[in-house]
Amino acid sequence: MIKKADLSDLDTIVNLASSLWQDSVAGELYDSFSSVLTNDDCTCFLKLADGNAAGFAQCGLRRDYVEGTSSSPVGYLEGIYVKPSFRKRGFATELLQACESWAKAKDCLEFASDCELNNKSSFDFHLKTGFEETNRIICFAKKL
Repeated sequence: MIKKADLSDLDTIVNLASSLWQDSVAGELYDSFSSVLTNDDCTCFLKLADGNAAGFAQCGLRRDYVEGTSSSPVGYLEGIYVKPSFRKRGFATELLQACESWAKAKDCLEFASDCELNNKSSFDFHLKTGFEETNRIICFAKKL
């Protein structure tokens, strides 16, 4: 079962998100997802299986330029995670489809995402679920 998350799911979402973004601080994740769950331009979905939260996906609307797209707003997959014990069952694809349906309902004509250059499993997932690679970049920064 896929469920659109609400504030009552905040602890569950933060727990799953901390597995995806392991360098994040829990307090920052609580603040971030409190905003996500109360903002009409973004949302999270939970995949429930065997009475447990098996995974989640976060998506939102981007109105700025999104690499490889030509419309606005664009639905954007911000993050997706399925617990290891629930993988290889199609749950991530179900979560992605919920995000895409949400974006369509928000009048999006396109849906986009990204992954780190060295994240082969994410890259493979994106290709398998119909995404096309549009660009590769390396970002730079320096302190002034």
